Amino acid sequence: MERIASLLPSTTEIVCALGLESALVGRSHECDFPVSVASLPVLTEPVLDPSAGSAEIDHSVKRLIRDGLSVYRVDVERLRELAPTVILTQDQCKACAVSLADVENALGEWIGERSRVISLQPATLGDVWGDVRRVADALDRGEKGREVVKALAERVADVAERTLRIRDQPTVACIEWIDPLMAAGNWMPDLVALAGGHNLFGESGTHSPWLEWNDLRKTDPEVLVVLPCGFDLQRTRAEIGPLQEQDGFNELRAVRRERIYLTDGHHYFNRPGPRLVESLEILAEILHPDQFSARFQNHAWQHL
Repeated sequence: MERIASLLPSTTEIVCALGLESALVGRSHECDFPVSVASLPVLTEPVLDPSAGSAEIDHSVKRLIRDGLSVYRVDVERLRELAPTVILTQDQCKACAVSLADVENALGEWIGERSRVISLQPATLGDVWGDVRRVADALDRGEKGREVVKALAERVADVAERTLRIRDQPTVACIEWIDPLMAAGNWMPDLVALAGGHNLFGESGTHSPWLEWNDLRKTDPEVLVVLPCGFDLQRTRAEIGPLQEQDGFNELRAVRRERIYLTDGHHYFNRPGPRLVESLEILAEILHPDQFSARFQNHAWQHL
């Protein structure tokens, strides 16, 4: 059996969905689902202070990337001791998780048989399902991978069929970072459309764009969904202050109609793995509470 080191929460979830949790020998510091993976050795850590405020984290990340430094550190010695046959990583975002370059640097002086490195770069919802199949094929679980994707696609289709019949599809702004403001791109516009909304900022398949407050205020979305990358629900509420302090915030239509939603952006939305289906279901119940029961309320999302 393969010995798998997963350096992303999403790939850990993919491996477990394929029934290969027992093959995992190491994980990233952020891998926490399923909860049973917590006992695995941790192979990464952030260079910056993750408890800092949104603005300070943003400043630190930009400074590190500007100086050609990594935002994360790989425990090279531990990785070598575990001797994985496969390492799962990503080449999609330097700020979000350990990157392919980080792994290649860690393996630079590797002595002996090198691990196979599988690096993912999803940009759309379709890419994520393709990555599930790709990882499955690489781990000799191709049939299981197709079964997993089929089940996920059926759940997506169920939501999409229900929202397609809803005439009132609100305008939606998804906020991926609070200070400074960033909208959500990549697969998030796909999810908003499937959930029965009109996405205002960010395009499917492109990186999340920075967002000017005046542009947000001018478009005046009917619904505002706050889903900061790396922040759970409690942390999102703790960091919401800079958004509320913007000039004219209380005049926004979403504020006046009490349609601002805080979410767990750490476990949902920003993990390109199987639980993007739950993320879609969360959006559907947020956008259309009269059509979808609030199964995720209070543990995955709350009103502001």
